[in-house]
Amino acid sequence: MVIKISYAGYRFPPVIIQQAIWLYARFTLSFRDVEDLLAERGIAVSYETVRRWVNHFGPRPTAYARYIVLHTYMEEDRDMLLVTFHREPSGESRAQAQA
Repeated sequence: MVIKISYAGYRFPPVIIQQAIWLYARFTLSFRDVEDLLAERGIAVSYETVRRWVNHFGPRPTAYARYIVLHTYMEEDRDMLLVTFHREPSGESRAQAQA
């Protein structure tokens, strides 16, 4: 389930747009905070541009990331349940199982 997004017609490369969206979504920063972080890396972007990117590109990748995280945790929980309920016989039972 790979989501293809077209970045055609945008001034900045997809990597920068994705980084801005990731910073905003992952660390719950404000648009101005993302603008400042990108400016520290030498990328001059206004907070309004970041807002547009998040509104335009943000919902689908964010939903996909949440889907992946949710299913990863569900698999880990299921594995833990299997580990919890699958116990080796102990003591006399083990000796009887080997015989």
